[in-house]
Amino acid sequence: MINIRTRITYQFVVLVTLILLLFSLGVYFFSKLYLEKRFFKRLQDRAITTTTLLFDLKQTDSTVLRVIDAGDQKPLLYENISVYNDKSKEVLFSTNIANTQFHQQLIPQLDSTQQTVFLNRNEYQIVAIHLKSNNGSNWVIVSGVDQTGQEALDDLKKILIVMILAAILLLGISGWFFADRALAPMSGIVQQVNTIFPANVQKRVEHPNRSDEIGVLVATFNQLLDRIEQALKTQKIFIANVSHELKNPLTKINSQIDVALLQKRNPEVYERTLQSLQEDTRLLTQLTNALLELANTSIQANDMQVEPVRMDELLWETKKQVQEWHDDYQIELTFTNFPDNEEDLIIHGNRASLSVLLLNLIDNACKFSPTKTAKVDFSSEAGTMTIAVFNEGPQIPKTDLPYIFQPFFRSNKTAQSSKGHGVGLAVVLQVVQIHKGDIQVQSTHQGTTFTLTLPSSLSA
Repeated sequence: MINIRTRITYQFVVLVTLILLLFSLGVYFFSKLYLEKRFFKRLQDRAITTTTLLFDLKQTDSTVLRVIDAGDQKPLLYENISVYNDKSKEVLFSTNIANTQFHQQLIPQLDSTQQTVFLNRNEYQIVAIHLKSNNGSNWVIVSGVDQTGQEALDDLKKILIVMILAAILLLGISGWFFADRALAPMSGIVQQVNTIFPANVQKRVEHPNRSDEIGVLVATFNQLLDRIEQALKTQKIFIANVSHELKNPLTKINSQIDVALLQKRNPEVYERTLQSLQEDTRLLTQLTNALLELANTSIQANDMQVEPVRMDELLWETKKQVQEWHDDYQIELTFTNFPDNEEDLIIHGNRASLSVLLLNLIDNACKFSPTKTAKVDFSSEAGTMTIAVFNEGPQIPKTDLPYIFQPFFRSNKTAQSSKGHGVGLAVVLQVVQIHKGDIQVQSTHQGTTFTLTLPSSLSA
């Protein structure tokens, strides 16, 4: 696997190399165009000079042209000048008789509508000027090889290749150090993270610039550490509370067994002891079931089977079940706003977890009510179902309301009035969140109301 530093270096070198190649190709291309244009201009000047000598001054001797060339500091290589007459189809003049056939091959390719024609044949550059007179039209053709320009292009090509290779080497070295400097904060973050252990999970990652991308990453990571720290604290509290809740009944059971075994007793004493042990065992079973429900809603939230559930029918089933368990419990069901559309009564959710939700709310209401009565009001409107569970139990202090859904939390007043473990409402909150609902608590001296709001199938 290629690390980020190497990848950044490669990308930096490739990108800048491509830019240098495009720049070098542009320099080479435009330099070539410039040299060709400059050489064509020289050929055109030679053609004009030849035209002046031949047609204006009537000097057809090539010696005159050589005298003119002698004054030129940069004579043309392989220069050849020919004059061709269209009417007679003959070459009137040529500075190189042996190369006349080369110019004659170009005559069919010349456009008589143009006064000046520029051509390239292999290494030769050619300029042809069309002149019209009484004796017909003539073509003055000048050709030559720009050896100086070609040598300059070759030298330029070598220079560009050497410079690009040197630039690639420098880019590789500088890119490597640049990537190292750019990733230095990441290395520091890794070192800081490696020093964070469960024993010092409160430690946070530091970065001087919180507004750049690395600063945003550090802030996100610190938020994750906050959640991890909170989860660890919750876990510690959870384990401590579970240990405490399990320790009391187990200690009581063990003590009763020890006392019963100290000496032989009459059957009535053993019967009372067994009844006490049965009650303690029932408490342990309730606590275990509550813990299992809490674990299932926390761990298996994404794996819960979802199906259409009619909440009015589930309320009747819950009422029946609670009263079968407790003969002294009274549950009053009212439907203040019963919808005409059956879809307003259906929620897509997990039937078992919704049943646990209603059981806990109604059981708590009956448990903490002096008359063992829970008043449940059901209403449905605009794709939302509302279930309000009211009891006339003791008022929950306002300071305790934010914590009543935390596992094992129990208000002092409720703890004194009834037995429990403080797990039921934690399960309720988990189920409500899984079904994307909401639950609110209002407690006064007249009683306490839990208001549950769930989306129906119409709003899904």
